[in-house]
Amino acid sequence: MPTISVDQELIDRLMTKHGYQHDIDYLADNLPLLGTDIDRCDTKTLDIEIFPNRPDLLSGETLSRAIRNFIHRAKATPNLDIKAGDIELIVDSELKEIRPIILGAVVRGVNPGRTPIESDAFIKSLMDHQEKLHFALGRGRKRASIGVHDLNNIKPPFLVKAVSSETCFTPLAMSGEMSIKQILQEHPKGVDYAHLLDGFDKYPVIIDADDKILSFPPIINGAHTTVTPETTDFFIDVTGWDYRSCEACLMLIAMQLEEYGGTIESVKVTGCDGTIEHLPNGEAIEHKLPRKLLNGLLGDTLQESQISTAINRMGGSLISNDEDFISLAMPRWRFDILHPVDLVEDIAIGHGYENLGTDIAKSPMTAVPRIDNNILRRIRDSMQGLGMMQIQSLTLSNDHDQFELMRWNNVGEVTRITNPITIDHTLLRQYLTPGLLRLLSSNRHHDLPQNVYELGTVVRDHHNSTRLAFLVAERSGGFAAVRGRIQAFLRDLGAQEYQISPLPDNDGPWLAGRAAKVSVNGIHVGCFGELDPKVAEQFELKVPLNGAEFSVDQILLAIPDPV
Repeated sequence: MPTISVDQELIDRLMTKHGYQHDIDYLADNLPLLGTDIDRCDTKTLDIEIFPNRPDLLSGETLSRAIRNFIHRAKATPNLDIKAGDIELIVDSELKEIRPIILGAVVRGVNPGRTPIESDAFIKSLMDHQEKLHFALGRGRKRASIGVHDLNNIKPPFLVKAVSSETCFTPLAMSGEMSIKQILQEHPKGVDYAHLLDGFDKYPVIIDADDKILSFPPIINGAHTTVTPETTDFFIDVTGWDYRSCEACLMLIAMQLEEYGGTIESVKVTGCDGTIEHLPNGEAIEHKLPRKLLNGLLGDTLQESQISTAINRMGGSLISNDEDFISLAMPRWRFDILHPVDLVEDIAIGHGYENLGTDIAKSPMTAVPRIDNNILRRIRDSMQGLGMMQIQSLTLSNDHDQFELMRWNNVGEVTRITNPITIDHTLLRQYLTPGLLRLLSSNRHHDLPQNVYELGTVVRDHHNSTRLAFLVAERSGGFAAVRGRIQAFLRDLGAQEYQISPLPDNDGPWLAGRAAKVSVNGIHVGCFGELDPKVAEQFELKVPLNGAEFSVDQILLAIPDPV
């Protein structure tokens, strides 16, 4: 969850401007009810964790707007006040295949502060807000990227077109011109985000009426548009591939500037497909909430006044209320409202979970133990008795860790992520050992021995199953040591007869001739051995390792539960 640090003086200034008294203790007691976690709240700073579903709270300015509604019961304004502007932004048709969504807005009359300290804090807050939105909504600038410019240093109308890699301009934080090719290879921001433009032979730029490049999205702005403490009029551009993400980013940056006395003006945007929009669109979105859904999930019937008060605290307003549906107006920048259930959650938060009342179960619902409850408990007891520390790693993994490095084949079909956001998390794991190796790799600076185990879920052929794996990093350990642990483990589980037989070479991550499989009552339950140093080196581990991986489902079949 992203954490924001807000100067209490800023919140006090914004609250006073709107006629509300800022009480730190009252804030600390009531803000968690909005669904946030406060890490620190004193006379100087508010450090607060914002849940990913509320990107509209990622700046001190937009947070203070929500505080006024939620804590001080200010009348909510789900519609954004936007004045018609005369600036035009035209997008060339070539952008359709390069970066098709281009939005713009203007904010005039911003007062960044009365003192240099306040002005510097304003610019820092604006930059921090941009980067947090790039992370939360922009997915690392892929879905949406934001540019903020000093409007007085650029001349409208603006044109967005595709240019070659030899096109030159002076990027932000540089004193001389660079070509787009140089920027992608040498500029820090270019190096960080060049992958977003991989495979293109033309690149998007925004130019003004004087043919000056003011932005090269999603990489860097032009140096001459830099925002300074003297900037009062702003031009905002947002580009990307996801319209809702881009629209929310545009409105949230505009709202942040509005808190400093700015007036938001619309921009006439002619899209790459020829459609014309006047943006941003400040009208709230009307949602229909089935009353049956609300009553069923909350377990209570709220009166119209209670619903109105609750949704006002969350920044929306009640339009109408009848027997079947409740019509609500919610701000367009509330990116998280995707389903009527999200509206029920907002009403519950606004009303207060503590005010929903209490009830008792209408029928006895005695729990039944899971079939594997006893065996899981006994496995944990055995592992802890052997001096192992339990860990829990991510269920998401990748082919390289699961199969290529470990020399294991996939079992049945692999359950893959349709739209992975990182190459490290592309599938649901089939083995636990790679996660243990990643953990030991991260802790290789700690003293030996290190004994860890995991009892967790894997997904094989699209079905969940439970497995056990352990690894021991120790200087004196070998096959005899791990065999002793396996014998103790099987004894703890009550295995009367079992067979230990050699494993073929390269069957898993084990060292040739130093690995074995375990069968109980003719059922193969797992394997163990010393880890091949070649495998360990792939995880930057140079210490002797031994371990094992077992199927708990097979253990259940092979060993009768004495309990």
